[in-house]
Amino acid sequence: MQENLILDIQKINKSFPGVRALKDATFSVQRGSVHGICGENGAGKSTLMKILSGVYLKDEYTGVIQFDGKELRLKENAIHEAKELGIDIVYQELALVPKMTVGENIFLGKEPTHAGRIDWSSLYSRTQEILQRYSLDINPQAVIETLSVGKQQLVEIAKACAGKTKLLILDEPTSALSEKEIKILMNTVKTLKSNGITCIYITHKLEEVFEITDTVTILRDGAVVTTKPTSEYTNETLISYMVGREMTERFPKRDPKLGDVVLRVEKFTVQDPHNPKKHSSHDATFDVRKGEIFGIAGLMGSGRTELIRALYGEYGTKLSGNVFINGKIKPIKSAQDAMKSGMFLVPEDRKTEGLILQQSILKNITIPSLDIFSSFFRIDKYKELKTAQTYAKKMAVKAPSLYVKASTLSGGNQQKVVLAKALLSDPQVLILDDPTRGIDVGAKYEIYKQMVELTNEGMSIIMISSSLEEILGMSDRIMVISEGKVITVLDSGEANQEIIMHHAVGAS
Repeated sequence: MQENLILDIQKINKSFPGVRALKDATFSVQRGSVHGICGENGAGKSTLMKILSGVYLKDEYTGVIQFDGKELRLKENAIHEAKELGIDIVYQELALVPKMTVGENIFLGKEPTHAGRIDWSSLYSRTQEILQRYSLDINPQAVIETLSVGKQQLVEIAKACAGKTKLLILDEPTSALSEKEIKILMNTVKTLKSNGITCIYITHKLEEVFEITDTVTILRDGAVVTTKPTSEYTNETLISYMVGREMTERFPKRDPKLGDVVLRVEKFTVQDPHNPKKHSSHDATFDVRKGEIFGIAGLMGSGRTELIRALYGEYGTKLSGNVFINGKIKPIKSAQDAMKSGMFLVPEDRKTEGLILQQSILKNITIPSLDIFSSFFRIDKYKELKTAQTYAKKMAVKAPSLYVKASTLSGGNQQKVVLAKALLSDPQVLILDDPTRGIDVGAKYEIYKQMVELTNEGMSIIMISSSLEEILGMSDRIMVISEGKVITVLDSGEANQEIIMHHAVGAS
C-alpha cells in the first residue's frame, strides 16, 4: 500500500437475500483528505461503511481492504476492534442514550475514574474541553432528550472526535442541522483535516460536496462508477454519474389549478409543554387550497414542526384557536381525529415515528388503514397484499418483496414506504415534514413528481422543508415562521432565498 494512502479498497462484494449490495467496489482514500462518497439510496454506500466500521465481518464479504498499511480483517468484537484501529463512524440516525447527559454519552464505556468511582468533575471538564475545541455551544450536563435533533447530531460528532481517530466516517452528518450548525460542522471537518485526520464524507447535499471534499467516489447499484478530484465535477456531471442519466431539472414543472380553501387555521396558539411561559406557536392564521403545495419555511427552532404537529393532535395540550376543514370546525385532539378529518402527517423522523422497523413493508403500509381489509373481525390477507403492492409500486419502492423488514431498506425506500402508507389513507391534506431529508437527488425527484401528481388529482400538500431551494422549487405559496409567529405568506413568484431569510430571522 502506498504511503500516502490510508485506505485501499479492492473488489469488495457483498450480497443480501435477493440483492447484491456491492459489486467489485474498488477505490482508495488519500491520507489527511476529505473523501466524498455519493450515490442514490441503495447504491451501496452504507453497506460499504458498515464493512469498514465492523458491522459486517470479514467472512461476510469478499475482497481486500488495506487500512493504514495493514489488511483489515475484522472478526470477533469487530466494531470495538475497528475503533481501536482508529476507524470511527457517525451514522445519519442518532445512537445516543436519551436519558443520559452529553458528557455521559461522550465518555460512555470509558468514564474517568478515581478511587474506583466515576470522576464526574473530570468527565464534565473534559467534555467541556472537547466541545470548546470544536466550537460546539452545548452544555456538557444537558440531558440528550432535551436537545434539538441538530444539537444531538453535533454531540454524536463530538463523541467520535473524542477518541484517537485516524479515519472518521460521517454519514449524512448535516441532514438535521441548521445553517449555523452546518457551518460549525464544516469548520470542524476542516480542523480535523488540518490535524491529519482523514474523513469519509457521505452526503446528498451537492453544495457540501463542493465545499468540503477533495475527492469524490460515486457508487451506483453497488459498483464504483468513478473516483476523481472534486474540482473535475460539476453539479450536472455529478448527478448524471449518480443516477445514470442526465437530469436537466431539479424540480418537475407544474401548472397548478388551485381550488377552494380546504384547510383554514385561525388564531392557533400552542403552549410549549416544556416551558409554560413560552408559546411554540402564537395566533397562527393561514389557509391551504385544493391542489396547492403550501410551503412552510423557518429556521430550526422557529416552531414550524411544533405548529403542524399540534394541528395533527400530536403536540401540546393547551391549545386555542380553530381548525376548519371544508368550512367545518374540526376539534382535533389526536392523530386519529386528524386522520378522520382528512389529514395525514409524514413525520420528520421516519425511523422512530414513521415506521415500525421490525415489521414488514406490507404491515407498515397497511397498519393505519386495516379497517379497509377487515370484515367480521378478520383481515382479508389477499386484498391487503394486493393493495399494498399497488401503493408500493406507485411509490417505486425497491425491495425483494413486501415481506422483508422495513429496517433492511435504504433511507430513500423507507421514506417511500411511509408515503405509500399515507396515500393509502386517502387524505385531503397531506402534511410532509422535511420529506426528502437524507434522500438522494434521484429519489427526491421521484417524490417531487409524486407530489405534483397528487396535487393534480386535487390533494392539498403542506410541506415543511429545511431546504430553501426545495421550498422555492415546489411551493405555490410560502409561509415564513419566526419564533412561533407567522411573519408572512408569499406567492412563489415574489419569493427568493434572500426574502425568505429576511423574514425568517425576524428582520423588520
